[in-house]
Amino acid sequence: MSDNNKNDSSISDLIIQLDENEQSLQNLRFQKSMQQLEDLSQLKKVKKKIARIKTIIHENTLKNRLKSDN
Repeated sequence: MSDNNKNDSSISDLIIQLDENEQSLQNLRFQKSMQQLEDLSQLKKVKKKIARIKTIIHENTLKNRLKSDN
């Protein structure tokens, strides 16, 4: 039972990180459109972070579904 609570808290932490990274990406895109962004590679890095977080969240939800089915 404590393992399930641990997964829930880690998923909520990941969702918070995801939200922060999506806001950061939006800010970077705005800076790019205003031609204020000097390092364009930041966009790529933040996109990859978002993809990694989404992957981990998806994997965790699948694991939780399999555990609840058994």
